[in-house]
Amino acid sequence: MDEEYDVIVLGTGLTECILSGIMSVNGKKVLHMDRNPYYGGESSSITPLEELYKRFQLLEGPPEAMGRGRDWNVDLIPKFLMANGQLVKMLLYTEVTRYLDFKVVEGSFVYKGGKIYKVPSTETEALASNLMGMFEKRRFRKFLVFVANFDENDPKTFEGVDPQSTSMRDVYRKFDLGQDVIDFTGHALALYRTDDYLDQPCLETINRIKLYSESLARYGKSPYLYPLYGLGELPQGFARLSAIYGGTYMLNKPVDDIIMENGKVVGVKSEGEVARCKQLICDPSYIPDRVRKAGQVIRIICILSHPIKNTNDANSCQIIIPQNQVNRKSDIYVCMISYAHNVAAQGKYIAIASTTVETTEPEKEVEPALELLEPIDQKFVAISDLYEPIDDGSESQVFCSCSYDATTHFETTCNDIKDIYKRMAGSAFDFENMKRKQNDVFGEADQ
Repeated sequence: MDEEYDVIVLGTGLTECILSGIMSVNGKKVLHMDRNPYYGGESSSITPLEELYKRFQLLEGPPEAMGRGRDWNVDLIPKFLMANGQLVKMLLYTEVTRYLDFKVVEGSFVYKGGKIYKVPSTETEALASNLMGMFEKRRFRKFLVFVANFDENDPKTFEGVDPQSTSMRDVYRKFDLGQDVIDFTGHALALYRTDDYLDQPCLETINRIKLYSESLARYGKSPYLYPLYGLGELPQGFARLSAIYGGTYMLNKPVDDIIMENGKVVGVKSEGEVARCKQLICDPSYIPDRVRKAGQVIRIICILSHPIKNTNDANSCQIIIPQNQVNRKSDIYVCMISYAHNVAAQGKYIAIASTTVETTEPEKEVEPALELLEPIDQKFVAISDLYEPIDDGSESQVFCSCSYDATTHFETTCNDIKDIYKRMAGSAFDFENMKRKQNDVFGEADQ
C-alpha cells in the first residue's frame, strides 16, 4: 500500500466504481478502497434477507413465509437503466456487459386521479390510451410526431420553435395540450421530478422525451432494464474492469485520514500506512467537512406476495405519481421487481417507493404510493440525507460525488460521473475514447 498512485478512490458506490474503471482503462494507476466489507456503499444490494432485517433493526428476523434468505438481493437504492441511456452506453463501451444479464422491465405506469394507467409513448399507444379524450389524443399524437422528427441541427424541423429560447410551456401551448397530458409528458416521459423545467428552453425536454421513445423502441415493453441479481452487480462489474487494467482493490479498509499539503490532496492514511496520490475520488461519507446537505430522500422498501393491482400482473414495473396529482412539489416513484430477477424468493415482489422529503412527516408523503401496494407483508423505512460537494475540487484535487437522488433511473448519476470526469481530466468524457482497443487485454480469441 505504501506506493504512489495517480488516483485513489474511496467508496465502491456505482459512481466511484465507474470512474475507477474509466481511469484504469485510460492508463491511470488506481487504488480503490472501501471501509465496508462489501461492494456498493450506499447503493449496495443486501443479501441474505436476514441481513436486511438486521440493518433496519428488526431483530425478530424474517418469518418462514419469506422463503430462503439467500434467494434475496434487496437494493437499498432502487433504479432502472434507460435502454438507450448513458449508463447502458458506458456498460457497452467498457464491455462490462459481459459480466451482467439484464431483463426488460415489463411496464411503465403513471398515476392520475387515484388510478394508474400505462404510459403512452408511441403514436399507437397514445391513440388507445384511457388517459385522454379523443381530441386530446390527436393533439398529443401531433406533439409526439414533432418530437420524433425534431433535429436540433436542422431548422426545417423546428416548426417555429427555437430550441434555445422557446420555453417548454410555450411548446405545450403550441400543441394545445391540457394539464393532465403535460403532467405525464413532463414527469413520466421526460422524467422531471418538479415543474421547474416548464420555463426553461425546450431542447433538454425534447431530448429527454426522445431518449424515452428510443429506449422504448429497443425492447417494446418499457424503456427500462434491470440486472439479474440486483443493482449490486453493477459496481462489481466496473470493479472487475478496473482490476483487469491493473487497478488495486481493498475492501474492509478503514480510512484514517486524507492527507493534504498546501490545500491539495497528497495521499490517504490507513492502518498506519500512507498511499500517495495526485487525485482523489470519494463519496460524501468520506469527507463530511467538504459537503453540504441538499435535502432528504425517503425510500420505503416493501415486500409483497402479489403483483401491483392494475399492472396486468407485471413482475416488474415503474409507477410515477406526478407531483400535481397529489399536491406536492416533487414526484413520488415506485420501482417494482420480483423473483423473476433473482432478487426475491419464488412468488415474492419487492416494491420501493421513494420521493424527495418536503415536510416533517416523510412517511405520510409516500402514502399515495403505499396505497397502491396494499397488502404489504413487511416495510423497511429509510430516510437519507442528500449531500453535494461544496467546491469543484480544482484546487484540492478532491472530487466528491453527489448522493443518489430520488429518481428511478441512472441518468442523473451519469451526469455526475461525466461532470467529475471533466473536472479531473480537463476535457469532456468521450464514449468513443472508452471503446476498448481491439486485442488489448483479451487477445484475439474473445473478440
